[in-house]
Amino acid sequence: MSRGAAFFRILCAVLLSCTAAARLSAQQDSYADAAAQLPADITFWSTHPDEQLARALVGRMSDEEILAQIFMFGWAGAEPESLLFQWVGGRGLGSVKVFGWNTDDIKLVAKSIAALQKSAAGRAFKIPLFVATDQEGGWIRHVKGETAVTPGNMAIGAAGYPADAWYSGYYICREIKALGINMNFAPTVDLFTNQDSTIIGTRSFGENPEKAGILGGAFAAGSSAAGVIPTAKHFPGHGDTDSDSHINLPVIDIDFGTFRSRELVPFEYLIREKIPAVMSGHLAFPQIDPTGAPASLSKYFLTELLRGQMGYDGLIITDDMMMNGDTLYAGSLSSAFRMAIEAGNDIVISSTTARLNEALWTNNLALIRSDPAFKARVQDAAYRVIRAKLAYFKGGNSAPLYPDPDAIGRSIPDRDGRRFFLEQACRSITVYKQTALPLSAESAGKVLFAGALPEFFTEGRKRYPNSIEFRFSYELGPNETEWMRDNILNTASACDTVIFCVSSARSAQIAQKLRGTGKRVVILSIMSPANAFGLDWADEILLGYSWSGYTFAALFGALGGEFQTNGTMPFTAR
Repeated sequence: MSRGAAFFRILCAVLLSCTAAARLSAQQDSYADAAAQLPADITFWSTHPDEQLARALVGRMSDEEILAQIFMFGWAGAEPESLLFQWVGGRGLGSVKVFGWNTDDIKLVAKSIAALQKSAAGRAFKIPLFVATDQEGGWIRHVKGETAVTPGNMAIGAAGYPADAWYSGYYICREIKALGINMNFAPTVDLFTNQDSTIIGTRSFGENPEKAGILGGAFAAGSSAAGVIPTAKHFPGHGDTDSDSHINLPVIDIDFGTFRSRELVPFEYLIREKIPAVMSGHLAFPQIDPTGAPASLSKYFLTELLRGQMGYDGLIITDDMMMNGDTLYAGSLSSAFRMAIEAGNDIVISSTTARLNEALWTNNLALIRSDPAFKARVQDAAYRVIRAKLAYFKGGNSAPLYPDPDAIGRSIPDRDGRRFFLEQACRSITVYKQTALPLSAESAGKVLFAGALPEFFTEGRKRYPNSIEFRFSYELGPNETEWMRDNILNTASACDTVIFCVSSARSAQIAQKLRGTGKRVVILSIMSPANAFGLDWADEILLGYSWSGYTFAALFGALGGEFQTNGTMPFTAR
């Protein structure tokens, strides 16, 4: 390299460094200037423009407060422990998450949320909490109790109506809003590309990127109409892997052309529709980011691609950082938190409440104080969080800060939602194979019901009372599977028709023993239809996509000819 070229490169590096330093200084000055322009007693509820007030609040917050504002913690047990209240009231934690282990008693959920919001309101700036959960519909339903068990996304994809997606988001969120939950980690717009996937499966709308974007956008719009913030996940797409990021880091080895024309399409659609939040996934795409970093920890994916190239300006939220998909790469939870912040996430989630002196807090707080660039990134994240809170809580349709537990019964279960979800389930039912439908009670003769879930037997007996049962576990192990395979033929010998509920690969193995018996065999497939593809020797195969009670009612209604089925399988069978 010539002396001139070397000098030029050094000069460019110096200029870039000076430009970056100037940009950092200007950003910090903007927060300080905004703080100086407003009265000394401002709070979150002061009547100033959102942008100005958000900047002023960040400008007046301590290092501890801006860092706490971008954390979201869950809690173990039915009620939040005192440690979480220390984080909320003592440090200004910005968000909490309700997980499935907190929610059997939904009145207690409402009571807990109200108590946490009161703790947040007791701080000087009175910034309310984002309270989030995963209420996707279908089998991902973290808030339990009397909330709806819905047919889910793949059922919506099978019917193909955006209105079904809109009303699903609406009724799901109308229920959780009554509890004080204001953010939902849905819709899932991962594609059903890998049909062996058990972590995504029927959480997907299907394999078509454009349809996933349209249905996801409709679901998000219904959620917003109900008064809950929707979150598209898992960016940039979890569909082309059968690995579970809770256990390891999935590696999706596709080229950029495939990635651009497939994985990104639903997110591009949702960005055009102004989706307010996107969840980053613990997923590696080595041909896209050669570092091998999960997208949740990758500055390329979040800052350069999502923000820069795709033009997204809403919140970026990590998936749970207590998953192996990120910590195995980062080396420690503390490092994972730091990398997540540096990559461009605005909210970092831990499913458990951290101890007050954990490294994820102390190390990152020390970095704020020693590294101006890191502090600027935390300020930017806190600003985005507060700006989003101002827009939501002052928008006129927010969830109650202090829900009344005694009023929950007026909203949950949602009566209108119950009617809708049954209709939606009926629209989703897909006939994969038929020989002589409908099946009446008379033509069925004596029926053997074989399956795992109580709703299957309940709905079946309503239409085919001359019946006996063969029950097995929903989560079948290899020994039970083999025992059931050895014994089903003896039970079926006394029957004319077997109606078998296939919910997994192992339950399909049991059903295979019925081949060639001369019995009429009806397969009612729930969850992934891929489990039923090897059973095409059966007389009838109906696809339902969910273990919801509405789905079982619809499956048996379709089997009995109570309505015309129009569902179409939302992916190509392989």
